Amino acid sequence: MSRVLITGGAGKVAKLLRSRLAAPDRVLRLLDIRAPEPAGPGEAVECVTASVTDLDAMTEACRGVDAIVHLGGQAREADVDTVLHNNMLGSYTVMEAARRAGVTRVVLASSSHAVGFHDRHSGELPLRGDLDGRPDTLYGWSKMAAEGVGRLYVDRFGMDVICLRIGLWFPTPPGVRGLALWLSPDDGARLVEACLSVESPGFRCVWGISRNTRRWWSLAEGEAIGYHPKDDAERFAEQLIAEHGEPDWEHDPVLNRVGGQWCDVPLGVAY
Repeated sequence: MSRVLITGGAGKVAKLLRSRLAAPDRVLRLLDIRAPEPAGPGEAVECVTASVTDLDAMTEACRGVDAIVHLGGQAREADVDTVLHNNMLGSYTVMEAARRAGVTRVVLASSSHAVGFHDRHSGELPLRGDLDGRPDTLYGWSKMAAEGVGRLYVDRFGMDVICLRIGLWFPTPPGVRGLALWLSPDDGARLVEACLSVESPGFRCVWGISRNTRRWWSLAEGEAIGYHPKDDAERFAEQLIAEHGEPDWEHDPVLNRVGGQWCDVPLGVAY
């Protein structure tokens, strides 16, 4: 019986993942500051009420765990104290708790906003998954820092850490940006399964997107770890274009920058 710890276990992405990761030989240990929804059909669930910034609680939650999927923390732009505490300290705490408990595999939910100021002209298309950091917000900076602490624990302690630079992980694409950047719930689960099962990945950065016809981010890094997405946002194109107009990927900065409109918001302003 394997056991996977999911931080942020009561959050939106965890809800999308739970039923899709459920298996007869797997227990999902859900950690959050609030209680998650009750287990659904076929789900073997353990619940831990704790913060990702509490090292003792995190270390205890890591006992008997085979891998960690770290989704917890601040999910939006916020003031610097919030970002530092929830995301930077939280990511360090997760890595250090894993090390103390002997857990060697961690999947870190990074973000496209760690590299948000890259655009379609930053390099050869499709843009590779291991682009240098160019954060678009304090939030994006915290995700770049999370990748950095993951790299530290790979190099110093020999752990395996895969950072998911997630695009738009929603049930359906939210707007025309989603035609390129969508990550479907099923593909999100395929991506996490690949991260959990690939042998000795070391440190990796992978885009979290589906096999979208209009994608301009690379799938090669994901395919290298066994991620083969099947969904395509193009099936929503007619509806989205009718609602929002034909997208101008070359000239509209919301569409041609990795971070889109996040590159324009004032630092520290939640929205």
